Amino acid sequence: MVRLDDLVDRLGDSVTVTWRSFLLRTEPKTPDRERFVAYTRSWLRPAELEPRATFRVWDSDDPPPRSSLPAQIAWKVLARRRPDLERDFRRRLFSAYFADNRDISDWGRLAEIAGEVGDDPDAFLHDANEHQLALAEEVVADHRAAWERGITAVPTVVLDDAVAVPGAQDTDTYEALVRRLLERRAS
Repeated sequence: MVRLDDLVDRLGDSVTVTWRSFLLRTEPKTPDRERFVAYTRSWLRPAELEPRATFRVWDSDDPPPRSSLPAQIAWKVLARRRPDLERDFRRRLFSAYFADNRDISDWGRLAEIAGEVGDDPDAFLHDANEHQLALAEEVVADHRAAWERGITAVPTVVLDDAVAVPGAQDTDTYEALVRRLLERRAS
């Protein structure tokens, strides 16, 4: 996520990033805490690869998230309400989960996060309640479209709606790929 933001900063208007939803936990369930904590130890590897992103083995009092659907809906709610805060919310949501170990399937927590980036938590919750079903359908449609394209890895970047690049890449790699595509378009 940080690297794609870097790419936009480097290339400006020549590149547009369109974020899509991909569900990691498609079915709501209450995970076994011990197994979930063990799973979060795997976060230490990406932590080594991207020092600007903080990953911490789960140690908060919050329960593990039951589903990734509420966070995806929340992101879409905020992006529509306050496009000026979308980038900050996306980053804060990431950090709330991976660094602060907060339950991002809890709407109260999601409203807190919206407030932390400058949105009105009550208005955010009102809009979330009002648009939740329609936005859930959008999230599921994004997820289904990814599966139909064979995308199963997170992250996966799709360049020019044609080239899928699975797994986290460094910013220089993304930039080289995008510049190649731009050169091909120009010729």
